[in-house]
Amino acid sequence: MTYHVLVQFDVPPEKRDAFVKAGLFDAEGSLAHEPGTLRFEVIHDEDNPNRIYLDEVYASREAFEEHCGNETIKKFYEMVDSYALGPNFLFKGYRAEPAAG
Repeated sequence: MTYHVLVQFDVPPEKRDAFVKAGLFDAEGSLAHEPGTLRFEVIHDEDNPNRIYLDEVYASREAFEEHCGNETIKKFYEMVDSYALGPNFLFKGYRAEPAAG
């Protein structure tokens, strides 16, 4: 079962581009160097341009926990810590799959 995480950040308008760049840095580094990271997308909210989501999928909860301790995410937080409000975890959980049988 894959493990899914949706995280929300609110950023000032003048920092949106910088935040997206930092989010893409985290996404690209995670996908390139963490085998358990299966998907990592940076998404703009269509109703609030200052709200950005990180939509992440991992092979397991353990892979997510490993991601949380890696250098890429640490660097991401260093890049956005002075202005981003978040992370606000909207959800964490496992994908529902049909029962075997």
